[in-house]
Amino acid sequence: MRAVRLLTIAALVLPAAARAQVGHLPERSPFRDLEFRQSFTTVGGWFFANDDAAHVAPQSGPFVGVQYDIYLGGPASFTSRIGSAVVDRNVLDPARPASRRLLGVERRPLTFADVGFTFALTGGKSYRGFVPLVHGGIGLASNFKGADPGGLNLGTRFAFAYGAGVRYVPTGRLAIRADVGYHMFQLRYPNRYLEPALDSTSVLPSTHSKSNWLNDKAVTLGLTYQLFR
Repeated sequence: MRAVRLLTIAALVLPAAARAQVGHLPERSPFRDLEFRQSFTTVGGWFFANDDAAHVAPQSGPFVGVQYDIYLGGPASFTSRIGSAVVDRNVLDPARPASRRLLGVERRPLTFADVGFTFALTGGKSYRGFVPLVHGGIGLASNFKGADPGGLNLGTRFAFAYGAGVRYVPTGRLAIRADVGYHMFQLRYPNRYLEPALDSTSVLPSTHSKSNWLNDKAVTLGLTYQLFR
């Protein structure tokens, strides 16, 4: 979130700086027009998961994905993304006593897909080759699986996506970028998680909410190929 705040400040400062470049000789200006209208990016990095009250949410792991951007005009681009993290999660049987409740660890991809808008804080230009970015969108999060033996069904959930990053655009079609992206979705617990087992314990207190919002983070580096001037 600190990165998002810094880029928001940059959003106020850099456009004014871009307007102030009037009077520079073109070859001396730190700003350069972005030439390409679309781009395809492959990304890789690490998925940092938030824990939940029952300790059954997907955990951290490696993350890979792809992204396609279509420049709309001014600072805005339409963005579509899909990415997966190969992660572990605990599988519980809430009917068992606490000492035998953990059935094991399941490893399965957790996939995110979203569409939204990316805004370049320097507008349609780069500053010394750098373009700071902010992103927001909506989509889905899914492990493409039904309920586990304990009744928990992560399934497919509505998700919010947002984040910030920076792209470095040298001359030519290739560029590189670094991003910090967040994925927010809801994990819902079955009723059995709140009901006492034979030893009078339960996975969660009976007063606990049946849902938990997760706000997971992916830190990635990407290689971009730019298309269509």
